[in-house]
Amino acid sequence: MKKKILFLLVAFIAFTACLSAQTKVSGIVLDEVNEPIPYANVYFKGTAEGVITNEDGKFYLESQNTYTEIQISFVGYESKDIQLQKQITYDLKVVLGEGQMLNEVVLYSGKTSKKNNPAIDILRKIWERRRKNGLKMFDQYQFDKYEKVEFDMNNIDSAFTKRKLFKGMEFIFDHVDTSSVTGKTYLPIFINENIGKVYGDNTTNSRKEITEANKNSGFSDNQQIIAFIKDLYADYDIYDNYLKFFDKDFVSPLSRTGINVYNYVLHDSSYVDNKWCYNIVFYPRRKNELTFKGNFWVNDTTFAIKKIVMSASKSANINWVKDIYIEQEFEVMNDSVFLLTRDHMMSDFALRKKEGSKGVYGKRTTLFQNYEFDIKKPSDFYHKEVNEYDETVNNKSDDYWSENRFESLNKDEKAIYKMLDTLKTVPRFKQMYNLVATLGSGYYQINHFDYGPIFSTFGYNDVEGIRVRTGGRTYFGQNDPWRVEGYTAYGFKDNKFKYGISGKWMVNKKNRIILSGGNRRDIEQTGVSLTATNDVLGRSFASSSLFASGDNSKLTNIRLTTFSAEIEPVKNLLFRTSFSYRTLKSASPQTFNMDYYIDPNNPSQGVRSRVNQYEYSLHADYTPGRRTIGYGVERSDVDLNYARLYLNFTQGVKLFDSDFEYQKLQFYYRQPVLIGGFGRLFTTLEAGKIFGAVPLGLMGIVPGNQSYFIIENTYNLMNYYEFAADEYVSLHLEHNFNGRLFARIPLLRKLNLREIVGVKGVYGTVSQRNIDLNASSITYRAPEDVYWEYHAGVGNIFKVFRIDFAWRGSYLDLPDINTFAVKGTFGFHF
Repeated sequence: MKKKILFLLVAFIAFTACLSAQTKVSGIVLDEVNEPIPYANVYFKGTAEGVITNEDGKFYLESQNTYTEIQISFVGYESKDIQLQKQITYDLKVVLGEGQMLNEVVLYSGKTSKKNNPAIDILRKIWERRRKNGLKMFDQYQFDKYEKVEFDMNNIDSAFTKRKLFKGMEFIFDHVDTSSVTGKTYLPIFINENIGKVYGDNTTNSRKEITEANKNSGFSDNQQIIAFIKDLYADYDIYDNYLKFFDKDFVSPLSRTGINVYNYVLHDSSYVDNKWCYNIVFYPRRKNELTFKGNFWVNDTTFAIKKIVMSASKSANINWVKDIYIEQEFEVMNDSVFLLTRDHMMSDFALRKKEGSKGVYGKRTTLFQNYEFDIKKPSDFYHKEVNEYDETVNNKSDDYWSENRFESLNKDEKAIYKMLDTLKTVPRFKQMYNLVATLGSGYYQINHFDYGPIFSTFGYNDVEGIRVRTGGRTYFGQNDPWRVEGYTAYGFKDNKFKYGISGKWMVNKKNRIILSGGNRRDIEQTGVSLTATNDVLGRSFASSSLFASGDNSKLTNIRLTTFSAEIEPVKNLLFRTSFSYRTLKSASPQTFNMDYYIDPNNPSQGVRSRVNQYEYSLHADYTPGRRTIGYGVERSDVDLNYARLYLNFTQGVKLFDSDFEYQKLQFYYRQPVLIGGFGRLFTTLEAGKIFGAVPLGLMGIVPGNQSYFIIENTYNLMNYYEFAADEYVSLHLEHNFNGRLFARIPLLRKLNLREIVGVKGVYGTVSQRNIDLNASSITYRAPEDVYWEYHAGVGNIFKVFRIDFAWRGSYLDLPDINTFAVKGTFGFHF
């Protein structure tokens, strides 16, 4: 009896082991002189499960199935089959010998030919059919979508788990697992799930995605986290010429320009799910470019992709990301329609790209099902809601998720939810979370009050000397329908207090009707922006001259009171009307004044040094493609890769003690443009005209930049108040090549630097009426002969710094000017 029990126990253990069987293999592929072979194929023999070796010839391959043999091959070398003695085999060393040259077979190694290459012949047929494959075959389409995003700490070892940082949180390391892509240990720390439905109409190029449920571990209603995730993992189409990841445009291996940056090899042909397919391997022609390595299976009749696996070149010019791995699978519907059913992407975020460096995995898995076609929707169905926040989306029950997930969570994923709920009760974790939240937002939260911005606590300028500031805002949640914000500041040189207070109230959520008002009394460097703003608490970077050159005493005492109302009737189209009263007076009369003649025709009547002015304004602001975070009175942009058109009309009125009557018309246009894989061009156009006579404080001052930092929409070699105009046109062009040129220079290639070039110009005039009115210490000079300058810069220095070299192109004979300047800026960019 005991023997039977023992036999049954052993059989049960063996059966359980078979059910959970996995095959794991890692190693390196070398040639006969011990040099690594990058981009070699490693497959479980007789299957389509495989990977490509990296630039160092290393690979990791894993399967849920049990295999006993792998096959390794690369063009120009003899293939080799390796018997696996165990299910888990690490650190294999495989040497491939050079293949024998056959007359009837052309073998490729290194750079492949663009002519007489069967892989490229197949690629051309993919180009011809790409508009006739998949969803593009139908007028309308709709499908269900499930998305799961997970973040994991990787390269976890015993020394790491014993750090004091994790004292009291050691239980989180009970969930350490091994990645099926890299073979490295990882610890799940965050998961986000989303269920929705996607609708599209190819006849009108319309698309709409409706989120039905969203859930993440510990931060269910945090739009910042959700938007950050969606920005990191934006949707893409492998048939497009360029694929955007982390704000970078990678050349797709299916791109029409791919033959200029990729090598292609026809490696194999086989049945995949009863469809005869060709297997094509691709890898970069040059290092440091935004390209991938991998392979795809393509059908021999429709030339539709059946499966593609690719990973970013390790040397690609992208920061903070060691690896990007992408896998897409397509299923055959109705014999000839290939539709995407699974999309998996994994990124390895790390401060360094060294093999053993610790970092965070970001994994997104998207599943698609229930495709339906040619179901036409009314035209207004695709109309985008202005404020579509639905609280019920983030509050679905556990039963709902169990019933509606497209695939079940594994034990590690299930554990994340419980782990985060436990973590939130640990005091040390709360402290760490609050620190990160404060650094990210600039505010420190105390109950329903946010203290800050903390980065504005200290400042300096020539008038105030050392300046200290304290302030805050109400904060009940990121979707607050109302908010009050205020501050007070003190200058130790002028011994004066300053203050500002503002309030906003959303009276209609559907169309974002917002009423706002505020009052400010402060010292400001005016004339640092051509296009006017009504931000009552706004303060320019130029107002603090801690890092500046030249004379910085042209500061203004400003008192501003404003009321406004705005509405967003259509998504990303905003209308605003405002009424304001301001007084302007020099903050340093000894060195700078804003005087004007009471009667320009009779100067003997004297001058005034203070401007009192009432204005009302009408604004239209259109930002197509803009994505925002939050649904309350305040929103944040996800990114700045959208166009902006802004039109402003201002009427100055003589009311009570107001001094002038005039009209001001201003136009602003900003457009980022992708230039065919050669980076992005940013174009900014501003134009304006003032109708009527106005003094210096109300003039259009061309914005100079006397700081040592790069400031957007200013002129690097222009001093404050150097040029004034009541009629102007300004154009800024700046192109960032994203390292495309430096990548071709051997000595610079490894530095991953990025080249920037630009030119700026402005034309303007001043009417005789305004010249006659002016009695200030500033002599008006208009850029009638076109002021222009140009610059060349190098970005991504140490991954965080950019330096620009700027040259002045005109008005070179003026006194006290700079003809050359060096400016820099810090920033976090992928």
